[in-house]
Amino acid sequence: MRLGHPLVDRYLEFVAARARSNTVLATAYDLKVFFSIVAKDPVEVNTADIFEFITSQRGDRRVVRITDGESGLSPRTIQRRLSTLSGLFSFLAARGDVAANPVPRGLATRSPRRSGRGAPLVRASRTLPRILEPAEVDALVVSLRTLRDRAMVEAMVLGGLRRNETLGLRLEDLKPGERRVFVAEGKGGHSRLIPISDRFFATVARYLDEERPSEVSTDRVFVVLKGPNRGRPLTPKGLEQIIRSGKERAGLSHVTCHELRHTCLTRLREAGMSLEAVQAQAGHRSIESTRIYLHLANGWLADEYRRAVDRIDSNSFARQVAEIGTAQP
Repeated sequence: MRLGHPLVDRYLEFVAARARSNTVLATAYDLKVFFSIVAKDPVEVNTADIFEFITSQRGDRRVVRITDGESGLSPRTIQRRLSTLSGLFSFLAARGDVAANPVPRGLATRSPRRSGRGAPLVRASRTLPRILEPAEVDALVVSLRTLRDRAMVEAMVLGGLRRNETLGLRLEDLKPGERRVFVAEGKGGHSRLIPISDRFFATVARYLDEERPSEVSTDRVFVVLKGPNRGRPLTPKGLEQIIRSGKERAGLSHVTCHELRHTCLTRLREAGMSLEAVQAQAGHRSIESTRIYLHLANGWLADEYRRAVDRIDSNSFARQVAEIGTAQP
């Protein structure tokens, strides 16, 4: 992956040595966008250029989105691009190519945060991810045209796999006797062995027996079934198109691969699975990432509240009875 500038290309080589291909591609794209807008040599970029870039990414402030009151790109996308830029200039500063990183860590405030970073350059609203109702999941599965497509959806909605984890499954990763799958290509390069429903293994077994071409050379489980790319591993773009088409046929307003994963993990939490177990199933490195499912599982909070109130009421009643008993002559 090269953009044509020796310093930027050297940084991309550095990223490629420690990150996965998707991360390298996203990094290259973010840098290409920045240097297309800020037409300067990397060693000449200053903090004022960073602020001008933020302004350009936010777009025309006279036109804002109803959903979050922002314009232009989403705040999270801008934050990601600033993180990419900070990584580049930290790399160049460590090499001695620039004196300092021009990307500020934050803006000073009257009451600095404990971390000392101040206010963020771009503030993104924190929203809960959307999940699907059981009837919506059923409608989606029914709308899918092949066993392969159903198996992929079930991997996400029954096992909580990410999109790339699903596409990265190899034949040897399936453990039907144990009812588990080995996720070798998890986020951040981390692997895990997780249980998954019998329903998934039944569907994937039928797919392998009835649909998957026998002459393919790849060991990837999910491959293209028709056309010039028949037998080649299915791509993320291909999977997204399958989900999009299924959503339209099912008449659903929203479905994404990540929503299927969120739906699985939320339902597991609602069914009583411990937060630590959900963390292991999801492949989260920090349990803080898993805590979001406490909020998505609305029934969990209501049940906890009712149990607490019942204990309070019970204790209060017992106390009143005891007080009445001691007051009698």
